Amino acid sequence: MSYATKRYWFYAFVTLFTFVVPFITLNENHLLLLSFEKLQFHFMGLAYDVNEFYIMPFLLMFLFIGIFALTSILGRAWCGWGCPQTIFRTIYRDLIQGTLLDLRNNANKQKRMDTSPLENKLKIVVGFLLWTLIATTASTNFIWYFVPPEDFFTYMYHPEEHLFIIIFIATTAAFLIYDIVWMQESFCTYLCPYSRIQTVLYDDNTKHVVYNHNRGGLIYQNNQKQITDSKQWIGTEECTTCEACVKVCPTHIDIRQGLQLECINCLGCADACTAVMGKLGKKSLIEWGSQKSIFHDIKCSIFSKRNMMYFVAMAGSLIFAAAFASEQERVLVNINKPNELYKVQEGIVSNNYIVNIHNTQKQTYTYDVKVEDKNFRIDSFEALTLKPDGMRKRILVISTNQNLSQSDRRDTALKVKLMIFAKEDPKISVVKEISFIYPRTQ
Repeated sequence: MSYATKRYWFYAFVTLFTFVVPFITLNENHLLLLSFEKLQFHFMGLAYDVNEFYIMPFLLMFLFIGIFALTSILGRAWCGWGCPQTIFRTIYRDLIQGTLLDLRNNANKQKRMDTSPLENKLKIVVGFLLWTLIATTASTNFIWYFVPPEDFFTYMYHPEEHLFIIIFIATTAAFLIYDIVWMQESFCTYLCPYSRIQTVLYDDNTKHVVYNHNRGGLIYQNNQKQITDSKQWIGTEECTTCEACVKVCPTHIDIRQGLQLECINCLGCADACTAVMGKLGKKSLIEWGSQKSIFHDIKCSIFSKRNMMYFVAMAGSLIFAAAFASEQERVLVNINKPNELYKVQEGIVSNNYIVNIHNTQKQTYTYDVKVEDKNFRIDSFEALTLKPDGMRKRILVISTNQNLSQSDRRDTALKVKLMIFAKEDPKISVVKEISFIYPRTQ
């Protein structure tokens, strides 16, 4: 099976997976969702409130370290096999313009389209409209990772009330149209920051697309082409200079010139060389492998010292993420102090607080508050009955049995522990520590 066939199957899998993920739910939570409306992050069936976003840094660390590890081990495999830019360009250039509309020769991507005939102009318009439809679908799919599909389709009954979503989809679709239709592979070459850092992460063990000049001969020396197109296949130099590898390259480079940041590891050149050399009964001169494995025939282990450090860092990120995820609070509480610090009546000091309780459970609970210090009492707080995912605020007034207004202590604040709990299930509780402010004796 050619690399192109494998790549197309993988594109189909990635596309289907990306489209389906927003619809998958576990324990009534989404598989992956970052909701700015509800201030929640859903991951693997668990829902985290904005106060519990401490898991996010570790997941981001895992993502970025994983990208570095993938690049140092497999080169730009992401660019050629998983990047949306590459997938979208393949759909528009090869599928729509090449296969469906016969505007391009997929075997020669260096040849420009003939746009002069009226028929071709109409085909270009048809291709543009098809891509506009696909781009709009892709941008809609993208927003489902921030607005769950069930809410999205409800909102679309009254789109005038949700103009931000419409503008977001239209803006994203417009960018995809401009990027894929006009910017094309220039995005990979000039704008993508990933292509700029790839060579920093490469070493002789990194796998990437390599032209074997030991067999094919040196086509370039000091970036100058040494062998003309009229070169004959003689001696031990096996390259026939058919230029098939150059014609098929989507980023318009010659892989025989060596490693270049424009190369996206799509391996189209390897397929082209395999077809040509296969007719001569020889192995392809272009392979996917490391410098050591191809030029020195040294087998490279994935468990090198460098890779092991990457693996340890990634495992550490997952362990910390799992540890913090296991400490997910069963009820979320924020306690804030208003501008008024305290009141003094008949020598008794009282403090006011604003308590915000969020019921993260799947059923209705009534929440109450109790103070865990016998020297303090609750003067005012009305228990809250909250529906699933309900949130409400209450005023809490705490006073002390001690005559702190006459105290000669140096401190002007005491730490007081509060327990917020569900009356129906005391296990659903959280302990918060607040500061009780009182005046210092003059």
